[in-house]
Amino acid sequence: MFTDDAVRKILGYVDGCPWGAAVGRHGAPAEREKQRLRKLLYTEDERRRRDASPWTVVQAVLAPVQFAVFLMSLALVLRYLATGDGLSAATASVVVKTAVLYTIMVTGAIWERQVFGKYLFARAFFWEDVFSILVLALHTLYLAALFSGRVDPRDQMLIALAAYTAYFVNATQFVLKLRAARREAGSVGHLT
Repeated sequence: MFTDDAVRKILGYVDGCPWGAAVGRHGAPAEREKQRLRKLLYTEDERRRRDASPWTVVQAVLAPVQFAVFLMSLALVLRYLATGDGLSAATASVVVKTAVLYTIMVTGAIWERQVFGKYLFARAFFWEDVFSILVLALHTLYLAALFSGRVDPRDQMLIALAAYTAYFVNATQFVLKLRAARREAGSVGHLT
């Protein structure tokens, strides 16, 4: 029923030991190469499409802009929560932050489509996209609370803080992914 190759393949999927060769498990060179390619962030074609896409530049500009808007807005939200002063400025800043977020999400989806062929949840950015949806949902919840008039200003700002916490985690995910991509580009360059 199970051939040796089938058993090895199944074990290869669940084997988490990083020292396979040291304990006597050797995968075939072709299988090891396939596993290495699955772990790469970008294939060669994806890297070429990424480098050629104008949306790569758009994302590179929007990401630091969004972070700067986030820092300014965070300061205004915290000031309002601490003192009760500056509600209008804090509110406007969260609305601007949300608009920038929507912009980077739409342009990011276009970028992802050009590079990976999917608007969201491409293999390389699956978990970042999952968390981005949470960030988007929390920012949208803030707007719903603001425009409905049913949520008091303090609670609106607490929703904004929850959205900002999720955004910070998501931004960290993307920074780590960018660092991994740079490391990968360096190692791929040395392999060729």
